[in-house]
Parts: sequence; C-alpha cells; structure tokens
Amino acid sequence: MKELTLTAPAKLNLTLDILRRRADGYHDLKMVMISVDLGDTLTVRLREDGRILVRVPGTDLPQGEDNLAGRAARVFFDKIGAAPGAEITIEKRIPAQAGMAGGSADAAAVLRALRTLLRPALTDRELETMGVGIGSDVPYCIRGGTALAEGRGERLTNWPPMPPCQIVVCKPEFGLSTPELFGRVRVEKLRTHPDHEALHAALLGKDLRTMAESMVNVFEEVLTPQEAKTIGDIKTRLLFFGAAGAVMTGSGPTVFGLFDDGAAARRAFDALKTMYPQTFLTRPAPEV
Repeated sequence: MKELTLTAPAKLNLTLDILRRRADGYHDLKMVMISVDLGDTLTVRLREDGRILVRVPGTDLPQGEDNLAGRAARVFFDKIGAAPGAEITIEKRIPAQAGMAGGSADAAAVLRALRTLLRPALTDRELETMGVGIGSDVPYCIRGGTALAEGRGERLTNWPPMPPCQIVVCKPEFGLSTPELFGRVRVEKLRTHPDHEALHAALLGKDLRTMAESMVNVFEEVLTPQEAKTIGDIKTRLLFFGAAGAVMTGSGPTVFGLFDDGAAARRAFDALKTMYPQTFLTRPAPEV
C-alpha cells in the first residue's frame, strides 16, 4: 500500500476583522494568519476497497467522513474521478475548538498527501479550490505561511514572512462556539479594527514590536464578562513576562503572545502551563 506521513501546522490569527454580514448569511472577513511549528501528524494510506477511514487515537473526535479529514478525502476522490479509498491516522497536538484551525489543517494535509500519492500535477491553487467546499480555513491551511485572507477566508494574498520569534500559545479549559460568536456580532457596534497597513509595514521591516502592537481580534469585543476575564488574564500574564503583544486567535478561546526573547518566552510558558495544561511553546513555521 502507498502511504505518506506529513505534518499539519496550526494557524494563528494576527488579526481578525469582520467587515459586513452578507446576503448569504456569512460574514466578509479580513484577517492575517500565520502557520506555526505546533501541528498534528497525519499518515494517509491508500486502500483498495473504496472506504474512507479516519482514526484519531486518544480522542473522541469524529471518525470517517464526519471528520474534516475524511471529507477532504471524499472531495479529492470526487475531483479526480476515482475512489481508491484511504485510511487516515491523526496524531493530534493542535487543541480542539481552539481557534487554531486544527480540523482544517488536517483536511489540508489530506489533500496534499493525496495529491502526492495520486495526482502530483495538481497545483496548490487547485487544492485551495477544493478546500473552499470543506471549510473556510482549509484554503489558507493548504497555502500556509503569512497571508491576508478575505471573503470567508478563501481569497488569499501572500504577505511578508514573520520575523524570528517565540510564541507562547495558551488555551483555557472552556470552548467557544464560532456560530454563537458570529451571532453576537453587530458589525456597526465594533469599536476597534486592525490597522492592516501598519501591520504590513511592520512585517516588511521585520519589526516584531510594532507588528505585535497591531494585533487585533474583534471577537474579543463580544465575549461574555467571564470569557473576557479569562482571556484578559492570560493576555496580562503574557505581557507581564515580556510578550511584545498578545491576542486571541480565531474564534478563540486560545490566546498567544509573541516574544523576541527566548528566555522570557520559556518563563511565560512555564508559568502558564501550571494553570492551563494546554499551553505550548512554538515558533512561526518555516515559509517556502
């Protein structure tokens, strides 16, 4: 059997802005995302019986085509007009329901693996188009790196890469529902929006401090008082230990801080890990 093992990097939002509610019920977004070294490991093995199996040991995540990874395999097979089947094993490291696109990252990894195994001539753009129907973050997760995402997240523009830094990622024990958060948003009442021009200029200049000051996620404005207290406490601790900036990623509740001092990042990681078990020390993923 042909098989391939690869990594599915998590994503973090440097910014997340909601521009308007669309006629189709979705929202137009504008956000800048980065890939990090923290990721899941997937093994994709071709089968001969047409079945799609997904195994996620040690979790209660969906199996088969109820999992985005399984759905991605089905979309790929439908696209190429063949269905040999696939067995997908996922070793999870990306926290679930964390605003880090764990499921989308896995789906993107499956598309990349099946391309290598079955249709090497397919372009990244073709994979991104497949990804649109699987999940809003899947096209970005195929591309990776530093990118501006617009629309529902499917319109991507490459941005200057992240400067070297350490990143402390901390997920509280509770989860947040993305549909519920969108339901709380009244676009006209949002007060603070990201300055994407300033962020772009800071990335071009590899100015981590100025870049970090430009990080904004408008979902933080619609948190309940208890949610806001926990997110605020984590941000405060990250800044206390020397983070250049801290922000919630995606629809949360995960918070991350950017550090230009590795020792300070390690101290922040050690302190937060005692309070929040799902705390990680990572860095931007290498950009191709």
